[in-house]
Amino acid sequence: MSRIPEVKWAQRVDKVFITVQLPDAKDAKVHLDPDGVFTFSANAGAGNSLYELKLNLYDKVNVEESKINTGVRSIFCILEKAEKGWWKKLLRGDEKTPHYVKVDWDKWVDEDDDSGPADLDLGGMDFSQFGGMGGMGMEGMGGMGMGGMGMEGMGGMGMGGMGMEGMGGLGDDAMGDDLDDSDDEEVEKPPESGKVEAFAEDKAGAMST
Repeated sequence: MSRIPEVKWAQRVDKVFITVQLPDAKDAKVHLDPDGVFTFSANAGAGNSLYELKLNLYDKVNVEESKINTGVRSIFCILEKAEKGWWKKLLRGDEKTPHYVKVDWDKWVDEDDDSGPADLDLGGMDFSQFGGMGGMGMEGMGGMGMGGMGMEGMGGMGMGGMGMEGMGGLGDDAMGDDLDDSDDEEVEKPPESGKVEAFAEDKAGAMST
């Protein structure tokens, strides 16, 4: 049977902050639906226990503009609201807020509190766009590592730029030019068949003198 991790939340007029408190989470998977359905699963703890979470958020969200950061002790999400406005609570419906959902007072700002910080000090967190943990790993790491540097960077510079284009271009073109020049330097070419005798006589006369 799976367990439920603790969740903390806060909000601004245009976004919602959700922090899933789960140290050393493994194989974390987070999914966000435009209708406001937030799901999370991961393994953690000494027994590698399964943790699962599903939140039916108060209103719709903009998945493309939402971001996620996976840390050592927690998973921090910034969800962009589909429409600006203060939510009355985190979850929809009239049911009482579950015991595992708590207010994140460190990030909380009241609706009428103009003196509160508009933006958080994220301390250099590395955020990725929402779209699944797997997608983030393959596109973020693979795209930069293999595509940007390995194939395009090293392949384009090493093989394409220097190996094929640079070496090939210099080698083939230079050798081609030398071959063309050598053809131009040929002063005497074999005479046509009708002028063999005349050519031979001229050569003999030149040698005798």
